[in-house]
Amino acid sequence: MLARLGLAWLGMMQVMMFAFPGYLRNKPMSPEDLSFLDEAIILLNWISLVLTVPVVLYCAWPVWKGALARIRKAGISMDVPVALGILAAFVPSTYATLANQGEVYFESVTMFVAFLLTARYLEYCARQSVQPGAAAQSVAHRRIESARGAMSASSDQVALWFTVVQLALAFIAGGIWLSLAPEYAVAVTVALLVISCPCALAMSVPTAVSAAHAAAMNRPDLSGAELDALIVAAKRTANQSLYGSMLWHLLLTPLAALGYVQPWLAAITMLISSLAVAGNAWRLYRRWSGGSALPLSAVVQG
Repeated sequence: MLARLGLAWLGMMQVMMFAFPGYLRNKPMSPEDLSFLDEAIILLNWISLVLTVPVVLYCAWPVWKGALARIRKAGISMDVPVALGILAAFVPSTYATLANQGEVYFESVTMFVAFLLTARYLEYCARQSVQPGAAAQSVAHRRIESARGAMSASSDQVALWFTVVQLALAFIAGGIWLSLAPEYAVAVTVALLVISCPCALAMSVPTAVSAAHAAAMNRPDLSGAELDALIVAAKRTANQSLYGSMLWHLLLTPLAALGYVQPWLAAITMLISSLAVAGNAWRLYRRWSGGSALPLSAVVQG
């Protein structure tokens, strides 16, 4: 996981640097400078393609594996919109590089993969924050794990419907742009597919539950009433992260459908929502961990 994450970030930074001359294409300049810039852009597009291939094939391999496994079962998971988003940006960009015409989105592809793996690594750290076997060591951990089941079932259902609706909106908006202004269809579709990735939604329950476990480990003397309040606080934190991140993505959806959100910006918003979910869980842990926890009455009233 760390190898894929590190390579994705390295590739993203290099490709973003090589993509910068493309943003200067519309600046006023002499014909000689414009001709030189076009030649440089062609070369840098080829270099970006070479650097993006290992990010797509190696770094994003868990995405392809998960998407294919889910498709074989005729279902939809988080990997499906992610895979579609990568393909929707990488394939047209590769064709534009080979044909030497059209826009390329290699920086968006590498950003999407790097930020996605970052979100998944945060989720992994949250799941691993509790020592193996800790859930079986005390009543507190068993009760927290028992609450996880109901929380996960609810969040998974919300994330599934969110993904289905967002995928439908992405293809509908892409089709409309393809008929009205084909040159913007790819960018709009990719941006909407990136926004449809429910990374933050998938992190909401694991991070909140892990924060509750960590707080219980730091405070083994929790009374029954305090444990009840901690579980309620964990559920509230998970719901805040779930519906808050969903609202964040829904607010961005119309802007992306109208062409105001570029694919690279959509990838950044995905990372921001994931970091916000992690920060919300950290806030729960800080409120309940020993020494820095607020009084019980303040937590319950808050």
